[in-house]
Amino acid sequence: MQVQVFGCEREIDESRIDADPETIREQVREYESGTRTAFDLEIEFPDGFTGSVMRAMTEIPAGETRTYGEIASALESAPIAVGQACGRNPIPVIVPCHRIVGVDSLVGYGGGLDLKRELLEHEGAALPGEP
Repeated sequence: MQVQVFGCEREIDESRIDADPETIREQVREYESGTRTAFDLEIEFPDGFTGSVMRAMTEIPAGETRTYGEIASALESAPIAVGQACGRNPIPVIVPCHRIVGVDSLVGYGGGLDLKRELLEHEGAALPGEP
């Protein structure tokens, strides 16, 4: 299903969320308006490494970031593997892959770096490489 956040369409695999599409869209609208900082949705995580990375993403509070290296270290993996798993996240925004950044830059994001920056600024997160 498509959801819109900050003027950008994002594809979300709603089959991995135990909620109807309107509930999902409503929570995304609440997030965008600033009345919601965490999603209250039951997620079915994929098996394997991607699921482990997605679980780690959900533990990062709004307004905070982690580096690919920090997540990799916690999962005893490599930063590039974490980045690849982030790219496979079927539930962007709701499972906040935008909160994983490079040491001194934002690095890639499926919705584009402008949207990643906007999501992080919306949450009040310090951006890497900026005071």
